[in-house]
Amino acid sequence: MSFSVAVAGASGYAGGELLRLLAGHPDFEVRTVTAHSTAGQRLIDAQPHLRSLAHLTLVDTTPETLAGHDVVFLALPHGASGALTAHLSADTLVVDCGADHRLESESDWAAFYGGDYFGAWTYGVPELPVVGGTQRSRLAGSRRVAAPGCNASTVALALAPGIRAGVIEPEDLAAVLAVGPSGAGKSLTLPNLASEILGSANPYAVGGVHRHIPEIQQSLRWAGASNPTISFTPVIVPMSRGILCTATARLVPGTSGAEVRAAWEATYADEPFVHVLPEGRFPRTGDVLGANTALIGLAVDEAVGRVVTITAVDNLTKGTAGAAIQSANLALGLPETTGLSTNGVAP
Repeated sequence: MSFSVAVAGASGYAGGELLRLLAGHPDFEVRTVTAHSTAGQRLIDAQPHLRSLAHLTLVDTTPETLAGHDVVFLALPHGASGALTAHLSADTLVVDCGADHRLESESDWAAFYGGDYFGAWTYGVPELPVVGGTQRSRLAGSRRVAAPGCNASTVALALAPGIRAGVIEPEDLAAVLAVGPSGAGKSLTLPNLASEILGSANPYAVGGVHRHIPEIQQSLRWAGASNPTISFTPVIVPMSRGILCTATARLVPGTSGAEVRAAWEATYADEPFVHVLPEGRFPRTGDVLGANTALIGLAVDEAVGRVVTITAVDNLTKGTAGAAIQSANLALGLPETTGLSTNGVAP
């Protein structure tokens, strides 16, 4: 069965990655691509790597241009998608890759984003361990899906197994992420210019102000933490795409290293896209480039009683577009892995 697809925000990085993956999906047919300032241009001029979609032209992002499709993917800045979605049919599967529908707490939205609050949709991280199972079961049959923030889902996947298994403390969590600038979008801003990034590592949103913090806490509450607290610091590094997340947590007293490893391995044993590496092995961002894969390395620092996880994802694939398509597959009753690969690109 073929599903007709529209992609809003098709000229940006997330929109381009959605289209790259959708072009190889056997059950999705991309019929409409929309943009704002580049509307009227050929898609191939905005995304020259998408040769198989050269026949498409970017049109304005309006409810009218998005209507009539089976699936609509929104790759828009926060605050831009909420106003559109109210005009789309309840029968249409809408997957929002922006932030507008991720948070259940309106007060968290007001504190970290501001502006109109549009309500929470089903969260699009299928593998996320939650009390009683995984987020996957909540996605089946859904018609409104909120794809995750790339940093937020990476941290949650790294720590939630230990929370649910009761082997790490939910307070005093810490995560430092090396991230590529593509996660900030395609807009021309001074901190993301090549001359500012090349040869430098640049921290941002330091001191508990990053917008992904409440999203991380929300995921960890679903995993069983009543009041998770986390210090979260992202650092822009000179790679165009990728996240390498070092997340640590206090070990529950009396817990052995074997019990820690068993918690993560049991959680992800049957997952097609989240893999725990053997003891002593840790991932690199280059290992997941272009893949819908999260790789997790795990260790226990006995000297300080902390669990250390190292997680690598491609922020545009598993962090955004791949998660969106994986969630759409589940919502439509398709095999979860359809159109998605675990293989990266090397060198």
